[in-house]
Formats: sequence, C-alpha cells, structure tokens
Amino acid sequence: MSKEKNEKLSEAPPNDGSGAAVAKPVRKRQPKRKPPQPLPPWKVLLHNDDKNEVPFVIKTIMELTPLNEQDARQRTVEANDTGVALLLTTHKERAELYQEQFQSKGLTVTVEPVN
Repeated sequence: MSKEKNEKLSEAPPNDGSGAAVAKPVRKRQPKRKPPQPLPPWKVLLHNDDKNEVPFVIKTIMELTPLNEQDARQRTVEANDTGVALLLTTHKERAELYQEQFQSKGLTVTVEPVN
C-alpha cells in the first residue's frame, strides 16, 4: 500500500462494521468552576447564669459539642469567672443549631460573627 493511501485510511472516520460512518460525540467544554469557598466563621458563646450547676453545664457541653471533659470544664469555669466563654467557632447555620440546642437545655448561648 502506498504511503498516500495509508494516510487517507488513517484519516477516515471510525466505522462500526455496518459500512456507515460513526460520528464521535462532541463534548461541550464546561466552564472552569471555582472551588467552594469556606463559609464565614461564627462564634458560639456560653454565658454565665445563676440557675445551672457546674456539673450539668459541663455534661451538656460534652453532649452537644465535640469538646472533651477537660475543655468543657475550662469553658464552664471561664464563663463562671468572666461572664462569657467561647465554646467553639463554626459556620452560621451550625452555630444557630448549637444555640437552639443549648437553649433547649436551659443554658444561655449566643452566636456572633467572627470579626
């Protein structure tokens, strides 16, 4: 076979064996997407009160957050001594969920954006 014929055969469209040419699907190029950006952080603040006992507050913090006993105790003592303690920082929706959960247990928690 001559070199010219061989080149023409390699340029021919694909064949499915039926004698008809099979067209390759044309893919549309997707616009490049930006990676998702992290959500703005919010503080979850525990406030001191005179109605809840320290062991109950520690137990509740451990139940509702990923904090261990030592961290829960530290935050409870801080809130007791200074009036408020930062429990954790998360995105707004989760912060609001924590607020509702703590309120359902009788504890005062507020949320605010991190500046």
